[in-house]
Amino acid sequence: MTLEDLRVFVAVCRAGSLSSVARDLGCTQSAVSQHVKRLEKETGVALLERRPRGVVPTQAGRILEAAAAEGISGLDLAVRQLHDLLDGHSGQVRVATGATTVRHFMSDAVVTFRRRHPKVNLEFRTVSSGRGSFDALTDGTLDLAWITIGSPVRGIEQRTVAELPWLLAVRTDDPLAARPHLDAADLADIPLIRLPPNSTSAVHLDTACTELGVRLRHEPSVADWDTALLLAELGVGRAVVPAVPGLPVPGEGGLRLVPVTGLRPLPVGWAVRRWDALSPPARAFADIVLERRVAAAG
Repeated sequence: MTLEDLRVFVAVCRAGSLSSVARDLGCTQSAVSQHVKRLEKETGVALLERRPRGVVPTQAGRILEAAAAEGISGLDLAVRQLHDLLDGHSGQVRVATGATTVRHFMSDAVVTFRRRHPKVNLEFRTVSSGRGSFDALTDGTLDLAWITIGSPVRGIEQRTVAELPWLLAVRTDDPLAARPHLDAADLADIPLIRLPPNSTSAVHLDTACTELGVRLRHEPSVADWDTALLLAELGVGRAVVPAVPGLPVPGEGGLRLVPVTGLRPLPVGWAVRRWDALSPPARAFADIVLERRVAAAG
């Protein structure tokens, strides 16, 4: 078997289709099938099960896919680290972020990093889900991912950088704007602008409320925290959002942020494949984000 056989096999397992992998690679479906057949001949077991709408790995195929993905990722990482050593820490750091992450958590860190590491290119990629970030970390196409910390994920290390308390965002003329704080139980009677139901932060909020016996009611749904804040300022609705850095100062503008007590804070931070295998520039950027966060909190 060859490294290319294994790369193609992992791609087929993830895509669930020989033809889609062939299109991505610019080759024929027969050529993709030959890679899989060589692996099956070498291992002596069937690795894929053909179905009417694609293929799925067999039990043996899942074992090989997991091992191959880990090995390929490690090899790719080693090659990148060798290039970093050769170039004197030049190269790039590839970071997955949400739509508002750079603005709220990394703006100062980006400036500091560029000053300290002028030869390193920072590349930010917007990834729509935590699962997508984890897949990209596993296959080596990303170095770091900024995520809402959630349940453990096999092959991924998560590290909390901040725990964000929850706030209720309302217009300054809203009856709730005068409250010094709200208890979590008060949210049960308030229709709220909803964060995407499949987002980790929305799941975290719903879980924290459920633990207290609080069931939330929702109105419109939005894609990110900044949009929720804008709608609240416009008086379209009220929103429960985490206290991300850079929120409006209470008393300024048309928005009021009322602390919500009793809810578990939202943990956010880094996800990587392995901390001890990060390239020096990637580790430096992760450390600077933490450094700037600590400085801002102090």
